[in-house]
Amino acid sequence: MAITRRAFLRGSGSAGAGAALAQLTDLGADLQPSRARAQELRIRGAKQVPSVCPYCAVGCGQLVHVEDGRIVNIEGNPDSPINRGNLCPKGAASYQLAVNPNRVTKPLYRAPGSTRWEEKPLDWMMEQIAQRVKRTRDETFVERLPDGKVVNHTLGIFSLGGATMDNEWNHVQQKLMRGLGVVAVENQARI
Repeated sequence: MAITRRAFLRGSGSAGAGAALAQLTDLGADLQPSRARAQELRIRGAKQVPSVCPYCAVGCGQLVHVEDGRIVNIEGNPDSPINRGNLCPKGAASYQLAVNPNRVTKPLYRAPGSTRWEEKPLDWMMEQIAQRVKRTRDETFVERLPDGKVVNHTLGIFSLGGATMDNEWNHVQQKLMRGLGVVAVENQARI
């Protein structure tokens, strides 16, 4: 296989640039202070509030930086003995959960067969959910199996908890589902 002059120069240049970047720290060009300074400028003047990540049961420490009543940054708390400043991908993305402009903040409903979402009052939405859960449970509830064994369950409802729900909410949801007789209770928020 013949190599062209252009390919040779391109490969040599890339290799040389990579080697030069790898040697920057040996030459005294440490970029860490620059990164730390940029981070410091970004949160200058913000009030630092210690918090706990809302996701799993580990309880990683977070530092929430607040300026003028708005969250401007969330990062791992280096003083936390649990995570020592590190966060998993869910914890590291908690800033986006709080401030993302695409976050839905109003109840939206899409009627069966419709192609558009419409805004509805929260009370109406809660009433619809309650009626549908009750109707489904009533239609699918099994008190006893054909052999007479008492089961008191419904297989017509499935509950899936999620990573954006905190531990307390997942616990309450699981308790509610078990109280309704729901067998299929799962959560995708595993580490």
